[in-house]
Amino acid sequence: MAHPPAPELTSARSDWRVWSTDASLVVERGDVVDAARAIADEVLAAVGAACDRFDPASELSRLGGEKTARGVEVSPLLADLVATALRVAERTGGSVDPTLGRELARWGYDRDLSELDAPAGASDAGRSAPFTVSVTRRSPGWRSVRLDGRTLTVPAGLRLDLGATAKAYAADLVAAQIACELGTGALVSLGGDIATAGTTATGGWEVLVQDVPADPSQQVFLPDGSAIATSSTQKRRWRHEGRIHQHILDPASGAPVVPVWRSATVAAADCVEANALSTAAIVRGHGAPRWLAEQGAAARLVDLQGRVVVTGAWPATDAQQPGGAR
Repeated sequence: MAHPPAPELTSARSDWRVWSTDASLVVERGDVVDAARAIADEVLAAVGAACDRFDPASELSRLGGEKTARGVEVSPLLADLVATALRVAERTGGSVDPTLGRELARWGYDRDLSELDAPAGASDAGRSAPFTVSVTRRSPGWRSVRLDGRTLTVPAGLRLDLGATAKAYAADLVAAQIACELGTGALVSLGGDIATAGTTATGGWEVLVQDVPADPSQQVFLPDGSAIATSSTQKRRWRHEGRIHQHILDPASGAPVVPVWRSATVAAADCVEANALSTAAIVRGHGAPRWLAEQGAAARLVDLQGRVVVTGAWPATDAQQPGGAR
């Protein structure tokens, strides 16, 4: 007697907004999507409570001044978030620096993005008003931050901003926890940070890589347990003192990066690594393709004219070739 065919797995998706960005999760087992969303909400709430610099009640916001300069014991989660940020700073040669909180506030990013004056047009960030800004060289702040176990010491003149790494950290954590607790393949997207975990029937996920609708798009296959991150100069932008700024700062000057790339996308084993390299690529500007190639990174860069440059194992198309724009 013939056996009936095995029931096909039916995936399910949940979408919402968190930290002024779009969030999504997809689980291969559609019957556990509500439980997966509950896990995501719990993890994201915990990460926000630890390091949201716009929430005065967060643990990070309550630290500062002389208390932190003398050293203070922090929660295990905040210690892990800070340790991750410091590893990323080391990994990128300081291109991603977690001590830019004061500088971000100086450029007007001192509250949630939804409360800022968003630019109406799509002109390039940093190219609006014709006036001169005085910028001085800045010492690498991350080198003066100390984390001994759970004892955190931050000089009084510095303010931590963990946003560059905390979102990617959260994506990795949510995906891993869903896969472990619910036994399903999972994909989690927080803005431009996508993490996967668990095993799927197809061995991975089809992902559309496109920062904004006007940019060139590409469909890529993301294997189970890997990640991809996009850093953009076209999103998370605001108007301050008559000028449009974007959120990625150059740690060497403390000023918003003058864009060379519209976006940088990197695939890696985890989202923290992918985000570290993609953010550093935006900061490094013209030197990014060579630096990414030296890291062995699979990366896709889109310049201000919409031309594409790929490095490493990133799949090329007819319109793009490794090492150069087409």
